Amino acid sequence: MNWREHIHSDPAVLGGKPVVKGTRISVELILEYLAQGGTVTEIIDGYPSLTEADIRAAVAFTHDLLIKEAASARQEAA
Repeated sequence: MNWREHIHSDPAVLGGKPVVKGTRISVELILEYLAQGGTVTEIIDGYPSLTEADIRAAVAFTHDLLIKEAASARQEAA
């Protein structure tokens, strides 16, 4: 999954938070729904402009971010 096709950040939109392209729906909001037990279907029902691919991209974006942060923490600890 290439999350870059779905997720971007623009300082003029939500203060630069990563959002689904063409929306003001943040990755943070999507992850919050999922963390609270929401399903992909429920998120799409609430935000019909989203697709399953958009939601998967938000998760993939976060995964990549965490990998980068973990690598940076390991380097600092060394």
